[in-house]
Amino acid sequence: MSLTTAPVISLELNGRAVELRAQPMDRLSQALRDNGWNDTKVGCDAGDCGACSVLLDGEVVCSCLIPAAQARGCQVQTAAGLDQTDIHQRLRASFLHHGAAQCGICTPGVMISAAALLADNPAPNRQQVQDALGGVLCRCTGYARIIDAVLNYRQSFSVVEADTGAAVGSRLARLDGAPKIDGGEQFGADVIPADALLLKLIRSPHHCADFSFGDIDAWRASNPQVLAIFTAADVPGQNRFGVIPPFADQPVFAEKTARFRGEAVAAVVAPADVMRQLDLDQFPIHWQPREASLLPTVAQQDDAMQLHESRPGNVLVRGLVQRGDAQGAIASAPHRVQGSYSTPFIEHGYIEPEAGFATRVGDRIELHTCTQTAGMTREDIALIMNLPLDDVRVLPTAVGGGFGSKLDLSIQPYLCLAAWNLNRPVGGVYSRTETMQSTTKRHPSEIDIRVACDEEGMLQGVDFHGTFNTGAYASWGPTVANRVPVHASGPFYVPHYRARSLAIHTNTTPAGAFRGFGVPQAAIALECSLDQLADQIGMDRLQIRLKNALRNGQPTATGQVFDSGVGIADCLQALALDWQRAMADCEAYNQTAARYRRGCGVATCWYGCGNTSLPNPSAIKIGVKACGGVVLHQGAIDIGQGAFTVMAQIAADALGIAVSQLQFAGPDTDTTPDAGKTSASRQTFVSGKATQLSATALRETILREVNASPASQLVFSNGAIEIIDDANRHRIDIANRPTDAEGYVFCAIEQFDPPTTDLDENGQGSPYAQYGYGAQCIELIVDTELGTVKLERLTSAHDVGRAINPALVEGQIEGGATQGIGMALMEEFIPGVSENLHDYLIPTIGDIPEFVHHIVEVPDASGPYGAKGLGEHVLIPTAPAILNAIRHATGAEVRDLPATPDKVLAAIQKRGQ
Repeated sequence: MSLTTAPVISLELNGRAVELRAQPMDRLSQALRDNGWNDTKVGCDAGDCGACSVLLDGEVVCSCLIPAAQARGCQVQTAAGLDQTDIHQRLRASFLHHGAAQCGICTPGVMISAAALLADNPAPNRQQVQDALGGVLCRCTGYARIIDAVLNYRQSFSVVEADTGAAVGSRLARLDGAPKIDGGEQFGADVIPADALLLKLIRSPHHCADFSFGDIDAWRASNPQVLAIFTAADVPGQNRFGVIPPFADQPVFAEKTARFRGEAVAAVVAPADVMRQLDLDQFPIHWQPREASLLPTVAQQDDAMQLHESRPGNVLVRGLVQRGDAQGAIASAPHRVQGSYSTPFIEHGYIEPEAGFATRVGDRIELHTCTQTAGMTREDIALIMNLPLDDVRVLPTAVGGGFGSKLDLSIQPYLCLAAWNLNRPVGGVYSRTETMQSTTKRHPSEIDIRVACDEEGMLQGVDFHGTFNTGAYASWGPTVANRVPVHASGPFYVPHYRARSLAIHTNTTPAGAFRGFGVPQAAIALECSLDQLADQIGMDRLQIRLKNALRNGQPTATGQVFDSGVGIADCLQALALDWQRAMADCEAYNQTAARYRRGCGVATCWYGCGNTSLPNPSAIKIGVKACGGVVLHQGAIDIGQGAFTVMAQIAADALGIAVSQLQFAGPDTDTTPDAGKTSASRQTFVSGKATQLSATALRETILREVNASPASQLVFSNGAIEIIDDANRHRIDIANRPTDAEGYVFCAIEQFDPPTTDLDENGQGSPYAQYGYGAQCIELIVDTELGTVKLERLTSAHDVGRAINPALVEGQIEGGATQGIGMALMEEFIPGVSENLHDYLIPTIGDIPEFVHHIVEVPDASGPYGAKGLGEHVLIPTAPAILNAIRHATGAEVRDLPATPDKVLAAIQKRGQ
């Protein structure tokens, strides 16, 4: 039954009477969205994430759990309806001011919960806010700014506007913040046309299995409204994809063998109302399960299945960085420690499932989808569809969180294949189970490390070996393997160093990019070892890090020397007073405490911004139209980190105008140059530099027209540009000037590609043009009888070179550190088990500590206005700082993450024995 013939359900929606067409047992969330109310977002369809929260007769409910018929005659309020009262208007202004929305996918649910709280309690305290909003998960913000926005909603907040030339460094509110707050932001599922067909995938229920299809024609005949079925035989180009072309190995559809649970083997397309009723469990396919290798130790055995013929022993890649004689230095050093550490698969946990639609336009395919990389998506689709690159257009939607996983293809090739063959728009949305079964995860790791120092605490040698489970296909496995040994030294001067890494294929979900690319796993091993060394020689734990901190002019583990911009010592010094106070608080607390013990821990990070020893370009365009409008074309996809706002701030200052004068053209492979992928903390650094160069070039072109000085002021008005050069005023009439094909009188396109060099056989070279640095101090309390850990305070000091927008910097720190909290204490993805947000735990609003920030600015010569990348760095020190704090509190060492209460308690008991 189509929507037009569905029963009518009458209700009051956002203050007015409406009639929804829906089946009585349809989810209320689906009924709202089917009838055009897309401000209600859906993240799980299980009541776990709270993104779909609405008010039903004044009570907060997860609309995905409410039958549409239950809303008949009721009052329903969605985020779009929260503008009727002064409270709601103030709440929105407060959310915008505090930066309480990052990607925005969960924000409508948060706003609904906050509105319900304030209706009952106009002056809540912090605990009451946490209790009221505890049913909504947010993976981006770290919750702190959400709490502040609700607590401070009664204050008056005016729109922050930066003066001309003063945008960089200002706390400008997120330029795309308003639609995130009211639910108007258009994510992948929101842009699917009402008349689009719907696609669903048939996936393997086994970790490893051969398969064959049964009588597909007969099944289709019994389901006549199914319009198409696609398998590997229908792929017109190459049946494989991958983010690193030489390693591309993942089939669009498995051909004879499914190598992991959740791998796609076929796609079915039908009208949406038909697809929702279709029983895909009856699809004719025969499975022959095979013995699966789920762990690297099993996959490396002689009799293990070889997942790829060209990779003997299931070895994807090996990595090596070495300088000096690490083994000899460690053997001769007076103090040394060694340990083994492990981390599990970790799920990205973004609230927006993969979604979008494709449509055929003549002999071209157009793809609207949530992605972190328009250019790479376009290239892979062209190869899969056997189309010229120019015949593929990618128009990214808003992205409801990514953290690395949305770099890889997911639903996109299936949508394109179906839309091309059926010549109709085809949409699709992954279920939460599909997302968690089939998309990439953080690499599990098994790490052995040895670290040695002299009597003064100076590091003498580090020997590191890490084995990483890269899953069934390569994804970003090669990058993890080469990034890890570069970074495993930490931001320290280590004269003798050896780091080896190994990526092993198993019959598990592919492991890919996730905020840190393997560096967080390595940091745990090193930072915990440094604490042990400090205790061994009787040195303060922050002091041993400061003593060994890399300085300008000292070589890194790869032999790279920076003359300026090395900011790790500055970060540690910024923490010194907080550290001293925290240590004193712990000592005082523990003198009288018995069951509860207080501890503090510190850890550092460094992170190379951009690709490792590879080209990493971004291009940005900015033009002036004949009407005087200035348009910034920037393809740096904003996944919540604030790239849209940051590029505007950089462009405005470089051109010499106010941010409010800029117009914007977002990512679109037809009209906007490729700004590269949003990953590896590269957008502010790389695309930001390209933005600065482009705006500067445009300014210089205009000034040359009238031979004005570089200090001149530019004023863009209707049909003219005025140039004020001291007492001289020039005017360029542009209304009738010739324009280019896009209508620009003046236009500049500039590219920036950070200078790097290849690494030699010993891993020596210059893999990154810049690193970012940071350190974090954690204060916590451990219940020694239950093993539970309560975080009290997280104090951060991160060197960002120049804070283009300090509010966004702080938001990134809080969001990334909260993911680090999850990594440390609760998160573990188990294939076939934790495939939903109920069994897989991520931090909630009640799990976060107080945040204190020190923004450190040690400029980088190559960065825009001295800026460095940040997004990846902030997660790296959190988990080791927590482990070090647990050890400080109890003496217990947890080396197998996550540090769940049972593991903490076992470690405490072992320590006691």
